[in-house]
Amino acid sequence: MTRIPEGSAPDIKNKSFKVAAEMEIPDGGADGVLVTQGGRFNGWGLYLLEGKPVFHYNLIGKYRTSVAGQDKLTPGKHVIVVSFKYDGPGLGKGGAATLTVDGKAAAEGKLERTVPLRFSADETLDIGEDTGTPASEDYHVPFKFTGGLKKVMIELSDNKLTPVEEEEIRKAKEAIGVTD
Repeated sequence: MTRIPEGSAPDIKNKSFKVAAEMEIPDGGADGVLVTQGGRFNGWGLYLLEGKPVFHYNLIGKYRTSVAGQDKLTPGKHVIVVSFKYDGPGLGKGGAATLTVDGKAAAEGKLERTVPLRFSADETLDIGEDTGTPASEDYHVPFKFTGGLKKVMIELSDNKLTPVEEEEIRKAKEAIGVTD
């Protein structure tokens, strides 16, 4: 699936979340985007680069964090999961990102801050390739996944924003003309 508008995509902002991708790697290896949202100026992506799993988070093109596994995935079935533990409450806080492959820790990293309001007015959520600008400078679009992508799952925490935080978001969106 590609070109899913932000208003129709799972909202990972201001909360903890998990993103999992189930795939099959062919004998020759695989590369490409598993799932991505946003692009060059705000966005995130989970992808394989030179056969190694990478979670990349990009805030305004300035604050970029990659959490990358050191080992190339072997041929066969695999599940990659990135778990993000939000440092909230509040808007745009950072948090800890943990990358696992087949249930084993592959890498950890810290996002100092995150996107508080909106990734983009025109970038989308894409699965299996990137149809907009890249969230990471590691690859060139469309960077289609060359393995067998079985499914992508996104789990959101039940963290709730306070009424004051909800009002901050509403006012900020109103000020920039966003209605979603």
